[in-house]
Amino acid sequence: MRLRLLPWFFIILNFAEYLGGQHASRGRRQRRMHPSVSQGCQGGCATCSDYNGCLSCKPRLFFVLERIGMKQIGVCLSSCPSGYYGTRYPDINKCTKCKADCDTCFNKNFCTKCKSGFYLHLGKCLDNCPEGLEASNHTMECISIVHCEAGEWSPWSPCTKKGKTCGFKRGTETRVRDIIQHPSAKGNLCPPTSETRKCTVQRKKCQKGERVPQSVDLFWSQKSP
Repeated sequence: MRLRLLPWFFIILNFAEYLGGQHASRGRRQRRMHPSVSQGCQGGCATCSDYNGCLSCKPRLFFVLERIGMKQIGVCLSSCPSGYYGTRYPDINKCTKCKADCDTCFNKNFCTKCKSGFYLHLGKCLDNCPEGLEASNHTMECISIVHCEAGEWSPWSPCTKKGKTCGFKRGTETRVRDIIQHPSAKGNLCPPTSETRKCTVQRKKCQKGERVPQSVDLFWSQKSP
């Protein structure tokens, strides 16, 4: 009976040794693939290493590589930093760097703010703005050219001469208008805002000390450029 059981004993022993060897081999392969992998990570990392930082992130966080000297360290963030845009995939959420001339972007094809020296137009960063547009150094965007727009002329002022409304036959009268829209850098310049023309009135004798009424004189002095 013992002799019949002996072969089975050696079979079981050899199988156990085989399983142990396979487990040890898998462990060595895992250590080669992820050296110094730690499960006790901080800062939103799901897995990490002492040398490379985060290797994967917790759900909803974005993975991004930050350069420190000659080395890149993986970090996990709730949103992508300036100069990167975020993309969510089934297995990872990662931050990708914007184009070289783009400071902030929505995706790789749509910039929202350009770096110095470039002007934003329809999601692109341009050296020069297209025809019909001009560069705004305030917003760093290509904007429409704005031309000057003037308001309607006022009524003509009373006919005067040397500040008087009497004692003469020929004098001058003036009218003015306001600027509604000032031009942009490449826009058409504004037209004159006042006009003066000669006028003729029926001569009347001046009373002692008579001049242009103060209210009228003040109104036209304020309107004149």
